[in-house]
Amino acid sequence: MNIENLFRPFRLKSLNTRNRFVMSPMTRSCAPSGVPESDVANYYRRRAEGEVGLIISEGTVIDRPSSANEPDVPDFYKDQSLAGWQKVVDGVLSAGGQMAPQLWHVGIQENHHSGWLPSAPFEGPSGIGNGKAMTDADIADTISAFGRAAVQAKKMGFNSVEVQGAHGYLVDQFFWENTNKRTDFFGGKTLAERSRFAIEITKEIRKETGEDFALMMRLSQWRFSDFHSKLAKSPAELESWLMPLADAGIDIFHCSTRRFWEPEFVGSELNLAGWAKKLTGKATITVGSVGLDNDVTTIFTGENSSPVSIEELIRRMDNNEFDLVAVGRSLLADPYWVQKVKENRLAEFRGFNKEALGRLV
Repeated sequence: MNIENLFRPFRLKSLNTRNRFVMSPMTRSCAPSGVPESDVANYYRRRAEGEVGLIISEGTVIDRPSSANEPDVPDFYKDQSLAGWQKVVDGVLSAGGQMAPQLWHVGIQENHHSGWLPSAPFEGPSGIGNGKAMTDADIADTISAFGRAAVQAKKMGFNSVEVQGAHGYLVDQFFWENTNKRTDFFGGKTLAERSRFAIEITKEIRKETGEDFALMMRLSQWRFSDFHSKLAKSPAELESWLMPLADAGIDIFHCSTRRFWEPEFVGSELNLAGWAKKLTGKATITVGSVGLDNDVTTIFTGENSSPVSIEELIRRMDNNEFDLVAVGRSLLADPYWVQKVKENRLAEFRGFNKEALGRLV
């Protein structure tokens, strides 16, 4: 296999990665009281030692009372937590990697199975389920909290930040008509109108971090509550969604799909990342079952996933369909997966099983 294009450096503003591989953000719930400790720092450092170009952290929540839905996800605002993240990023940088925290607010979620609850009710665009509708003041403070977290990340030496805008969490809840029933500026009948919350977050982060700091946003057409959902049903609707975000300051769209090789729209083999790149001219990250035969939803069914060839990934990278490749479960199970690709040690690829979720390898 000709893997040359996968191992070209990538440069964009504050990012300068040694290859095109990205560690996908994956919730680990291993940060007691929101504080990432030495085991978390070692976990990320090992991926940098394994030659991952860019590491995106698990979702780390912003400074809002109900931004988390379980007790052991990390936060990105308490002094003790930030001190923990400083050790994480220092370790990654010393091992030759680059890193971005994924900034997160979970929105309205089901109560955690343990019975743990945040200090305030869950909040979202509309009062659905067990959550409350956000007031204008709530929205303004949330936008500000994203900006504060981003500028803190820049000061700490992170190379970029990513806003979690996918998979049914707060930003994504604003995108969907059935979860955003607002009649004010942050609501609307069209996807473009319902994107204003994400746009305002983007503008705030850009204002706080400056033009030279790379800003990413993770987006998806599907939700864990509906695997077959589709926000933008045509390229034109996708363009109306993404172009305002690009104009507001997004540099890289991280396009989450279940299977990266599947076309997004009839009539073209381009996947979601391919369409985002074509329509906006911005850099994109593809993700979805890279190197595995089953998609991420099998985590919930307990099915194992086995290694498969990455020849289709190479072909699409050679065709310049996308710029970067995010790898999730394969890197969760094996910190040296990228190194094995580089050294043509494909026979040593590991599969993935649910037991891998229970430990920081």
